[in-house]
Amino acid sequence: MKWYLKAFQKYAIFKGRARRKEFWMFFLINFIILLVFTIIQEVADIPFLAAVYFLASMLPTLALSVRRLHDIGRSGWWILIYYVPFGSIVLLVFACLDSEEGDNQYGVNAKVSA
Repeated sequence: MKWYLKAFQKYAIFKGRARRKEFWMFFLINFIILLVFTIIQEVADIPFLAAVYFLASMLPTLALSVRRLHDIGRSGWWILIYYVPFGSIVLLVFACLDSEEGDNQYGVNAKVSA
């Protein structure tokens, strides 16, 4: 839960680096919460509950994705490849890559500073 809260605390910080563990733990918890909200929405007949949560988590998700790209030495603009056919597969591969060793132009190594 610490990683999830950390992403929301840095919801608009697009500078710096985010390690793999931070990225994937956030996405796991975010997926579980979205799933729970979807189930509650269907059972309790509360319209737009999951959609409101999804919209509220969009900016932290984007910021974390950009910081993850920085961690592997890529520019945050690589996030736009999502809109190219099969671009989401490229982003998935990037998200699975290990951190770039040492410091890079985006900041200190997140593994060392954590």
